[in-house]
Amino acid sequence: MDIAIMIEGQNGLNWPRWQRIARAVEDLGFAGLYRSDHFTNSNPPDIDSLELWTSLTWLASHTRRIEFGPLVSPVSFRDPRMTARVARDVDDLSNGRLTLGLGAGWQEREHSHFGYDLLELSKRFARFQEGLEVVSRLLRSGEPVSFSGEFYRLQDAVLMPRPQRRGGPPILIGGVGAQRTLPLVARYADEWNAVYIPAARFAELGTKLDGLVARQGRQPQDVRRSLMTGLVFGLDEDEVMRKLRGRDATQLKERGLVVGTPLEIKSQLNRLVEVGVQRVMLQWLDLDDVSGLEALAKAVL
Repeated sequence: MDIAIMIEGQNGLNWPRWQRIARAVEDLGFAGLYRSDHFTNSNPPDIDSLELWTSLTWLASHTRRIEFGPLVSPVSFRDPRMTARVARDVDDLSNGRLTLGLGAGWQEREHSHFGYDLLELSKRFARFQEGLEVVSRLLRSGEPVSFSGEFYRLQDAVLMPRPQRRGGPPILIGGVGAQRTLPLVARYADEWNAVYIPAARFAELGTKLDGLVARQGRQPQDVRRSLMTGLVFGLDEDEVMRKLRGRDATQLKERGLVVGTPLEIKSQLNRLVEVGVQRVMLQWLDLDDVSGLEALAKAVL
């Protein structure tokens, strides 16, 4: 299983922090670096938030090895027609290291502040499905694309030049909804990214996804399986307790977080391997703690 790092780009990310983290992840041997795509943090006060695609363009040209991408870029404020175009170019710039994570959108505060319609849930997912259709057709079709939906329209649209990778960057869909999300994964995605669930639940949803994928005429191995989850890491029990800040470690583990000392972390990661997780994105919330990333790399990579 690959081990990657995920950061929250709306929680204080700026250029110095992004550049330090990217270089550390590259140099320390992690498989990839992923970040969220939000205008602002969920609760006030507002803090630094570095724009996603600008930051990924810098990453594409200033790293050589790591894979990267958004977890995830929402169609609620990202026009999928432009997202497909930008993703093609960033993937080409990086020599094929981008994974294009797409989502429906969820954070009410940013949509209200910046005047975007989040929509009620059923309409939101209808828009998301149209967005997936638009992105996948533009990236994967060599012929001009026409499409007429409720939210998006195309008439003989074609992206030129064509992506260097056939079909463009792989599409990732994140989420754990069995009724809405997994059917979209089975139809459109190259990768399913589960979020904050324990190993047993991952296994259950993975089995359900296998069936949905088969109904689309695809094989289970056609859809990569990854997990993004929280991390509380310490070199010893005292450090773990300090970072828990009064939270119960057992309860966090039951929610799917990875918690503990190096040996405990390795045990939990091995359990994820057993249930089919091919890449884990460990959420690193302290954007200034590069020394902690170094300790994590030495302990578990």
